[in-house]
Amino acid sequence: MLDVEIGATEADAAQSKSGALRQDQLDPSKPSLDAATTSQAQRAAGLWLAQFNAALEATQADVLEQLLAPDCHWRDIVALTWSLHTTSCATVLAPALHAAVRDEQMQALRFDSRRSPAQQVERAGVQCIEFFARFETRAGSGEAVIRLRASDDGSYRAWTLMTALSSLHAHVSRELAQPELAVDIHAPNWLDIRHATAKFSDRDPDVLIIGGGHAGVTAAAELGQLGIAALVVDQESRIGDNWRLRYHSLKLHNRTPINHFPLMPFPATFPDYIPKDKLANWIEFYVDAMEINFWTETRFEHARYDAHKRVWDATLTCADGEQRTLHPRHIIMATSVSGTPKMPEIPSLDAFAGTLLHSSEFSNGAHWRGRNAIVMGTGTSAHDVAQNLHANGAHVTMVQRSPTMILNIEPSAQLYDALYLGDGPALAERDLINSSIPFPVVKQAHQIVTRKVREIDAELLTGLEAAGFQLEFGEDDSGWPLKYRSRGGGYYFNAGCSDLIVNGAIKLAQYADIEAFTAGGFVLNSGTSVAADLVVLATGYQGQDYLVGKLFGNEVADKVGPVWGMHATSRELNNMWTPTGQTGLWFTAGSLSQCRIYSKYLALQIDAHLRDIL
Repeated sequence: MLDVEIGATEADAAQSKSGALRQDQLDPSKPSLDAATTSQAQRAAGLWLAQFNAALEATQADVLEQLLAPDCHWRDIVALTWSLHTTSCATVLAPALHAAVRDEQMQALRFDSRRSPAQQVERAGVQCIEFFARFETRAGSGEAVIRLRASDDGSYRAWTLMTALSSLHAHVSRELAQPELAVDIHAPNWLDIRHATAKFSDRDPDVLIIGGGHAGVTAAAELGQLGIAALVVDQESRIGDNWRLRYHSLKLHNRTPINHFPLMPFPATFPDYIPKDKLANWIEFYVDAMEINFWTETRFEHARYDAHKRVWDATLTCADGEQRTLHPRHIIMATSVSGTPKMPEIPSLDAFAGTLLHSSEFSNGAHWRGRNAIVMGTGTSAHDVAQNLHANGAHVTMVQRSPTMILNIEPSAQLYDALYLGDGPALAERDLINSSIPFPVVKQAHQIVTRKVREIDAELLTGLEAAGFQLEFGEDDSGWPLKYRSRGGGYYFNAGCSDLIVNGAIKLAQYADIEAFTAGGFVLNSGTSVAADLVVLATGYQGQDYLVGKLFGNEVADKVGPVWGMHATSRELNNMWTPTGQTGLWFTAGSLSQCRIYSKYLALQIDAHLRDIL
């Protein structure tokens, strides 16, 4: 098993047996782009790899433990645990990794020549040596990202280690073989074949995907690359409508280089911040280009799992009103973190006699020119709706229900995604780096960024507080990305609305100060009345677990448990892109970058199940 292809000499390998590499063999004070430093970093990485590969041959895990920093983190993405899981602390990690290596017959690590060479970098404020490796297991090929850190005793040990499955051995295509196009002009052409394939008239899809937004179509694209017959169904009448039909002024609030789709990135001509209609049109184009089977105006009614046959009995109502029952092996719920509107119980709101909308129903404020509007909430949708109403001449009051993180869209919001901006390695390598950083280290890194953001945005934040706006900056001041992972919102990238609050153009009220709603607005505890013709509830959305009981029954919902939010033990998102408590039921959601990265791993797991590898 110890076939070391790491670029280390025999002398290096022999030296590695004497213990972990010492700090005095590498000068961490030199800049990472210095050629000598890069060479030394490669030597350090080679010695560590030799030691690691030797440790894999040892019968005791404590040999491996000596190569790990006490606070080491190992994140596995399907390669060795067939799940997404983060394990921390060398004493816990070493035996778990040692056992997984043996179970999955992991072969020796070797440098990945496709990636950047080992180099010194700073991650989460820590100077470390970062490098990429490849390996084989009984099931497939994998890739690793490893970071070495200088220890107090002068040795270099692994601080973070990520292992990820990149492909399965012996790819098998299950898609229907398409007949060769004949010379006969009456033979079916490509479009005829595509239409026939998408109908599933005489067969069932291997995978049924519920929801045709970016999460659903990226999962379908990755499954299609593996030859797995997938069908996407969506209730909207046109592909992309789940973006196209949102409020008029919506744009993505993070920059285009972060948001590429898998297998087909955006053209270089795309704007920095993609408008919702452009994104909707891209999804429609992507579905056609990637030959994704997609049924519009189709409602997923319910499904029951047949454990004996290992298939779902899934009932759909199609565009023509006909009901069809399909029997896929797997179902992926891609109904979005922000899918079902949340309509909270707000005391006395039923007294309001004007127009009441959820933000998902709001399109444009042109109708409300010169009239009074109340926006309940201070997250992204609330600010965008309020700004749109103000721009259309409405008199707007925002109601804050809980403290919210505010940061300017440029540059502050983008600093959390700095890995993807500017010159650097290819997107695939950046994705590997991104996914290789375990949650505790991500949190540490984001705390550093958040401190910087608060300095950059000090003038804005001071102005907001003077206007009575209540601020907060995430769990332990870790910023907006972890708020998104835990609750799917609770922040706003300022694209101008915060400035309107600061200068008083948009009024602000605290929910705690409202005594009661009335037919014409609400009354504050102070006795002041606030008039309204329109109330928009920007109160968020139900999580995906809200739909599980409705569509699959309470027994399945109990098996699955929470969807989204951080799992206390695994330090991963609950039930996302990973096996759930219900066989054959999967979930995908999140940002465009999350779906790009993790759709591949979701598809590989389903492929492994279809091939009975697991």
